[in-house]
Amino acid sequence: MSFESLGLNAELLRAVSESGYTTPTPIQQQAIPAVLEGRDLMGGAQTGTGKTAGFTLPLLHRLMEQHGAHTGKGKRPVRALVLTPTRELAAQVAESVETYGRHLPLKSMVVFGGVKINPQIEKLRRGVDILVATPGRLLDHVQQRTVDLRNVDILVL
Repeated sequence: MSFESLGLNAELLRAVSESGYTTPTPIQQQAIPAVLEGRDLMGGAQTGTGKTAGFTLPLLHRLMEQHGAHTGKGKRPVRALVLTPTRELAAQVAESVETYGRHLPLKSMVVFGGVKINPQIEKLRRGVDILVATPGRLLDHVQQRTVDLRNVDILVL
């Protein structure tokens, strides 16, 4: 099985190829089609098996397929939310989103505690399609009304 056979967006396939990957791992072979179909999914696999790409690639594909990039005036709504338990994992997921989404006109950002919140607020005000967050910092933003989750179509825990 190849990444091409999974039916992913051409720009995603380009980013996957540029990252040096040619064949999806077993978890990716199972997860990507399910997520592309919009099904709920719970998966588990050992470290280094490609779980992050297993949800990141179809998430990016679905955002492009459903609504494309935000072209209207005003702020981009958060359409995908990825919650992670730690700052380190949030940073890793955000890096994967940037790597695989580098040829797409989608905007993403990561928010976690331990850093100043004001730069995060400024970027959120400009709008993002994909938000990667830790629960504590996400709650800070919700309480300060600096993030609106009403348009979230995709949730990853």
